[in-house]
Amino acid sequence: MADLLIDAIESFIITLDKERNFSLHTIKAYKNDLNRFNSFLNQGISRIILNKINRNDIRKFLSNEYDNNFTSKTVARRLATIKSFFKYLVKVELIEENIAIHINSPKVAKKLPSFINKSLIDVLMNSPSLDTLIGVRDRAVLELFYSTGMRLSELVNINIGDFHLNKKLLRVIGKGKKERMIPYGRAAESAIENYLKMRNISFKPVFAKTPLFVNSKEKRISTRTIQRRMNNYIKLVADGKRVGPHLLRHTFATHLLDNGADITAVKDLLGHSSLSSTQIYTHVSIEKLKKDYTQAHPHG
Repeated sequence: MADLLIDAIESFIITLDKERNFSLHTIKAYKNDLNRFNSFLNQGISRIILNKINRNDIRKFLSNEYDNNFTSKTVARRLATIKSFFKYLVKVELIEENIAIHINSPKVAKKLPSFINKSLIDVLMNSPSLDTLIGVRDRAVLELFYSTGMRLSELVNINIGDFHLNKKLLRVIGKGKKERMIPYGRAAESAIENYLKMRNISFKPVFAKTPLFVNSKEKRISTRTIQRRMNNYIKLVADGKRVGPHLLRHTFATHLLDNGADITAVKDLLGHSSLSSTQIYTHVSIEKLKKDYTQAHPHG
Protein backbone atom coordinates (compact mmCIF):
# COMPACT_ATOMS: atom_id res chain seq x y z
CA MET A 1 0.00 0.00 0.00
CA ALA A 2 1.33 3.41 -1.00
CA ASP A 3 0.24 4.96 2.29
CA LEU A 4 2.58 2.73 4.30
CA LEU A 5 5.86 4.27 5.45
CA ILE A 6 8.03 1.33 4.40
CA ASP A 7 6.55 1.33 0.86
CA ALA A 8 6.97 5.10 0.53
CA ILE A 9 10.63 4.83 1.59
CA GLU A 10 11.27 2.24 -1.11
CA SER A 11 9.58 4.43 -3.73
CA PHE A 12 11.63 7.46 -2.62
CA ILE A 13 14.93 5.55 -2.83
CA ILE A 14 14.07 4.32 -6.34
CA THR A 15 13.34 7.93 -7.36
CA LEU A 16 16.74 9.08 -6.04
CA ASP A 17 18.47 6.36 -8.01
CA LYS A 18 16.59 6.54 -11.31
CA GLU A 19 15.58 10.19 -11.66
CA ARG A 20 17.96 12.31 -9.62
CA ASN A 21 21.23 10.48 -10.37
CA PHE A 22 22.45 10.50 -6.77
CA SER A 23 25.66 8.58 -6.04
CA LEU A 24 25.42 5.10 -4.52
CA HIS A 25 27.06 6.44 -1.36
CA THR A 26 24.42 9.17 -0.96
CA ILE A 27 21.54 6.80 -1.70
CA LYS A 28 22.88 4.33 0.87
CA ALA A 29 23.02 7.12 3.48
CA TYR A 30 19.43 8.23 2.71
CA LYS A 31 18.19 4.65 2.92
CA ASN A 32 19.98 4.05 6.23
CA ASP A 33 18.54 7.26 7.75
CA LEU A 34 14.98 6.46 6.71
CA ASN A 35 15.21 2.81 7.77
CA ARG A 36 16.33 3.97 11.22
CA PHE A 37 13.36 6.35 11.33
CA ASN A 38 11.02 3.53 10.33
CA SER A 39 12.50 1.15 12.92
CA PHE A 40 12.09 3.76 15.65
CA LEU A 41 8.41 4.30 14.79
CA ASN A 42 7.89 0.58 14.24
CA GLN A 43 8.16 -0.38 17.91
CA GLY A 44 5.08 -2.54 18.45
CA ILE A 45 3.45 -1.31 15.22
CA SER A 46 4.11 -3.30 12.07
CA ARG A 47 2.35 -0.99 9.59
CA ILE A 48 3.12 2.71 9.92
CA ILE A 49 0.53 4.85 8.10
CA LEU A 50 2.06 7.99 6.55
CA ASN A 51 -0.65 10.44 7.59
CA LYS A 52 -0.45 9.23 11.18
CA ILE A 53 3.15 10.49 11.57
CA ASN A 54 3.42 13.89 13.27
CA ARG A 55 6.13 16.42 14.13
CA ASN A 56 6.48 15.02 17.63
CA ASP A 57 7.36 11.60 16.19
CA ILE A 58 10.23 13.19 14.24
CA ARG A 59 11.45 15.15 17.26
CA LYS A 60 11.35 12.00 19.43
CA PHE A 61 13.35 10.12 16.80
CA LEU A 62 16.03 12.83 16.71
CA SER A 63 16.16 12.89 20.51
CA ASN A 64 16.57 9.11 20.51
CA GLU A 65 19.50 9.41 18.13
CA TYR A 66 21.19 11.80 20.56
CA ASP A 67 20.53 9.28 23.36
CA ASN A 68 22.30 6.68 21.21
CA ASN A 69 25.38 8.96 21.19
CA PHE A 70 25.17 10.08 17.57
CA THR A 71 26.80 13.45 16.88
CA SER A 72 24.96 16.66 16.02
CA LYS A 73 26.30 16.34 12.50
CA THR A 74 24.76 12.89 12.07
CA VAL A 75 21.43 13.93 13.64
CA ALA A 76 21.33 17.00 11.37
CA ARG A 77 21.85 14.75 8.36
CA ARG A 78 19.08 12.41 9.51
CA LEU A 79 16.71 15.40 9.74
CA ALA A 80 17.79 16.67 6.30
CA THR A 81 16.98 13.23 4.88
CA ILE A 82 13.57 13.19 6.57
CA LYS A 83 12.81 16.69 5.24
CA SER A 84 13.69 15.60 1.69
CA PHE A 85 11.53 12.52 2.13
CA PHE A 86 8.47 14.45 3.31
CA LYS A 87 8.95 17.00 0.53
CA TYR A 88 8.81 14.08 -1.90
CA LEU A 89 5.65 12.70 -0.21
CA VAL A 90 3.87 16.02 -0.73
CA LYS A 91 5.04 16.20 -4.34
CA VAL A 92 3.66 12.75 -5.19
CA GLU A 93 0.49 13.56 -3.21
CA LEU A 94 0.84 10.79 -0.62
CA ILE A 95 0.39 13.41 2.13
CA GLU A 96 -0.98 16.96 2.11
CA GLU A 97 1.41 18.72 4.50
CA ASN A 98 5.18 18.59 4.97
CA ILE A 99 5.27 18.20 8.75
CA ALA A 100 9.09 18.21 8.81
CA ILE A 101 9.65 21.59 7.18
CA HIS A 102 9.58 23.71 10.34
CA ILE A 103 11.69 21.43 12.56
CA ASN A 104 14.94 23.23 13.30
CA SER A 105 18.16 21.47 12.48
CA PRO A 106 20.70 21.10 15.33
CA LYS A 107 23.66 23.44 15.17
CA VAL A 108 26.77 21.70 13.94
CA ALA A 109 30.17 23.10 14.81
CA LYS A 110 32.24 23.32 11.65
CA LYS A 111 35.67 21.78 11.99
CA LEU A 112 38.45 23.47 10.09
CA PRO A 113 39.87 20.98 7.62
CA SER A 114 43.42 19.82 8.25
CA PHE A 115 46.03 20.24 5.55
CA ILE A 116 49.62 19.33 4.86
CA ASN A 117 52.25 22.02 5.22
CA LYS A 118 53.87 23.09 1.94
CA SER A 119 57.30 22.20 3.29
CA LEU A 120 56.23 18.57 3.60
CA ILE A 121 54.67 18.11 0.16
CA ASP A 122 57.94 16.97 -1.44
CA VAL A 123 58.48 14.52 1.42
CA LEU A 124 55.04 13.07 0.79
CA MET A 125 55.47 12.82 -2.98
CA ASN A 126 58.82 11.07 -2.60
CA SER A 127 57.43 8.49 -0.16
CA PRO A 128 56.42 5.78 -2.68
CA SER A 129 59.21 3.61 -4.05
CA LEU A 130 59.72 4.16 -7.77
CA ASP A 131 61.29 0.72 -8.15
CA THR A 132 57.91 -1.03 -8.37
CA LEU A 133 54.80 -0.56 -10.48
CA ILE A 134 52.69 -0.11 -7.34
CA GLY A 135 55.04 2.59 -6.07
CA VAL A 136 54.98 4.43 -9.40
CA ARG A 137 51.19 4.18 -9.44
CA ASP A 138 50.94 5.53 -5.89
CA ARG A 139 53.19 8.46 -6.78
CA ALA A 140 50.91 9.27 -9.72
CA VAL A 141 47.84 9.04 -7.45
CA LEU A 142 49.40 11.40 -4.87
CA GLU A 143 50.45 13.91 -7.52
CA LEU A 144 47.03 13.88 -9.20
CA PHE A 145 45.17 14.33 -5.90
CA TYR A 146 47.35 17.28 -4.93
CA SER A 147 47.38 18.77 -8.44
CA THR A 148 43.60 18.75 -8.89
CA GLY A 149 41.90 18.52 -5.47
CA MET A 150 39.51 15.94 -6.91
CA ARG A 151 37.42 13.57 -4.81
CA LEU A 152 38.38 9.93 -4.27
CA SER A 153 35.32 8.73 -6.20
CA GLU A 154 36.30 10.97 -9.11
CA LEU A 155 39.87 9.69 -9.20
CA VAL A 156 39.06 5.97 -9.28
CA ASN A 157 36.65 6.44 -12.20
CA ILE A 158 39.10 8.22 -14.51
CA ASN A 159 39.79 6.60 -17.88
CA ILE A 160 42.82 7.39 -20.01
CA GLY A 161 40.57 9.04 -22.60
CA ASP A 162 39.41 11.61 -20.03
CA PHE A 163 42.68 13.54 -20.47
CA HIS A 164 42.68 16.42 -22.97
CA LEU A 165 46.45 16.57 -23.41
CA ASN A 166 46.59 19.58 -25.74
CA LYS A 167 44.70 21.72 -23.19
CA LYS A 168 46.18 20.11 -20.05
CA LEU A 169 42.63 19.44 -18.82
CA LEU A 170 41.03 16.38 -17.26
CA ARG A 171 37.34 15.46 -17.42
CA VAL A 172 35.86 14.16 -14.15
CA ILE A 173 32.36 13.17 -13.07
CA GLY A 174 31.48 14.66 -9.68
CA LYS A 175 28.53 14.54 -7.30
CA GLY A 176 25.15 14.20 -8.98
CA LYS A 177 27.01 12.96 -12.06
CA LYS A 178 28.00 16.53 -12.89
CA GLU A 179 30.84 16.74 -15.38
CA ARG A 180 33.61 19.31 -15.08
CA MET A 181 37.01 20.01 -16.64
CA ILE A 182 39.96 20.62 -14.31
CA PRO A 183 43.58 21.55 -15.05
CA TYR A 184 46.48 19.41 -13.83
CA GLY A 185 50.12 20.28 -13.32
CA ARG A 186 53.41 19.20 -14.83
CA ALA A 187 54.39 17.01 -11.87
CA ALA A 188 51.13 15.06 -12.11
CA GLU A 189 51.50 14.70 -15.88
CA SER A 190 55.05 13.38 -15.56
CA ALA A 191 54.09 10.91 -12.81
CA ILE A 192 51.16 9.59 -14.86
CA GLU A 193 53.29 9.22 -17.99
CA ASN A 194 55.85 7.19 -16.01
CA TYR A 195 53.08 4.98 -14.67
CA LEU A 196 51.55 4.36 -18.11
CA LYS A 197 54.98 3.61 -19.54
CA MET A 198 55.54 0.89 -16.92
CA ARG A 199 52.17 -0.60 -17.91
CA ASN A 200 53.22 -0.54 -21.59
CA ILE A 201 50.31 1.68 -22.55
CA SER A 202 49.93 5.36 -23.46
CA PHE A 203 47.46 8.19 -24.06
CA LYS A 204 46.73 6.87 -27.58
CA PRO A 205 43.01 6.66 -28.55
CA VAL A 206 43.10 2.85 -28.51
CA PHE A 207 43.42 3.02 -24.71
CA ALA A 208 40.73 5.70 -24.24
CA LYS A 209 38.33 3.48 -22.26
CA THR A 210 41.09 1.87 -20.18
CA PRO A 211 40.97 2.72 -16.44
CA LEU A 212 43.80 5.06 -15.46
CA PHE A 213 44.54 3.40 -12.11
CA VAL A 214 44.37 -0.39 -11.84
CA ASN A 215 45.25 -3.19 -9.44
CA SER A 216 47.63 -6.09 -10.04
CA LYS A 217 44.97 -7.82 -12.18
CA GLU A 218 44.61 -4.76 -14.45
CA LYS A 219 41.11 -4.12 -13.06
CA ARG A 220 39.97 -0.65 -12.01
CA ILE A 221 41.38 0.09 -8.58
CA SER A 222 38.94 0.18 -5.65
CA THR A 223 38.34 3.18 -3.41
CA ARG A 224 39.33 1.06 -0.41
CA THR A 225 42.72 0.24 -1.89
CA ILE A 226 43.39 3.93 -2.63
CA GLN A 227 42.34 4.89 0.90
CA ARG A 228 44.58 2.30 2.50
CA ARG A 229 47.61 3.14 0.33
CA MET A 230 47.21 6.92 0.75
CA ASN A 231 46.70 6.63 4.51
CA ASN A 232 50.07 4.91 4.86
CA TYR A 233 51.89 7.72 3.03
CA ILE A 234 50.00 10.62 4.58
CA LYS A 235 50.69 9.32 8.10
CA LEU A 236 54.34 10.13 7.44
CA VAL A 237 53.64 13.87 7.18
CA ALA A 238 50.34 14.38 9.02
CA ASP A 239 51.23 13.49 12.58
CA GLY A 240 48.11 13.05 14.68
CA LYS A 241 45.77 14.52 12.04
CA ARG A 242 42.91 12.84 10.23
CA VAL A 243 44.56 11.07 7.32
CA GLY A 244 43.19 9.91 4.00
CA PRO A 245 42.88 11.11 0.39
CA HIS A 246 40.48 13.89 1.41
CA LEU A 247 43.35 15.55 3.28
CA LEU A 248 45.01 16.18 -0.09
CA ARG A 249 41.81 17.84 -1.32
CA HIS A 250 41.90 20.13 1.72
CA THR A 251 45.59 20.80 1.11
CA PHE A 252 45.01 21.64 -2.56
CA ALA A 253 42.32 24.22 -1.68
CA THR A 254 44.25 25.75 1.21
CA HIS A 255 47.48 26.14 -0.75
CA LEU A 256 45.65 27.76 -3.68
CA LEU A 257 43.97 30.33 -1.41
CA ASP A 258 47.22 30.96 0.47
CA ASN A 259 48.80 31.84 -2.87
CA GLY A 260 46.07 34.32 -3.80
CA ALA A 261 43.66 32.20 -5.86
CA ASP A 262 40.13 33.56 -6.23
CA ILE A 263 37.67 31.66 -4.02
CA THR A 264 35.16 31.34 -6.88
CA ALA A 265 37.81 29.65 -9.02
CA VAL A 266 38.65 27.27 -6.15
CA LYS A 267 34.93 26.49 -5.79
CA ASP A 268 34.73 25.50 -9.45
CA LEU A 269 37.91 23.43 -9.29
CA LEU A 270 36.61 21.50 -6.28
CA GLY A 271 33.22 20.96 -7.88
CA HIS A 272 31.34 22.59 -5.02
CA SER A 273 27.74 23.55 -5.80
CA SER A 274 27.88 26.68 -3.63
CA LEU A 275 30.47 29.07 -2.20
CA SER A 276 29.47 28.20 1.37
CA SER A 277 31.17 24.81 0.98
CA THR A 278 34.39 26.49 -0.14
CA GLN A 279 34.45 29.34 2.37
CA ILE A 280 35.61 27.10 5.20
CA TYR A 281 39.03 27.09 3.52
CA THR A 282 39.26 30.86 3.91
CA HIS A 283 39.07 30.30 7.68
CA VAL A 284 42.05 27.98 7.41
CA SER A 285 44.00 30.69 5.58
CA ILE A 286 42.98 33.32 8.15
CA GLU A 287 44.15 31.10 11.01
CA LYS A 288 47.49 30.65 9.23
CA LEU A 289 47.71 34.41 8.64
CA LYS A 290 47.13 35.10 12.35
CA LYS A 291 49.75 32.53 13.32
CA ASP A 292 52.30 33.98 10.90
CA TYR A 293 51.55 37.48 12.18
CA THR A 294 51.98 36.44 15.83
CA GLN A 295 55.28 34.76 15.09
CA ALA A 296 56.70 37.48 12.83
CA HIS A 297 55.44 40.77 14.26
CA PRO A 298 57.69 42.34 16.95
CA HIS A 299 54.65 43.18 19.09
CA GLY A 300 52.60 40.21 17.92
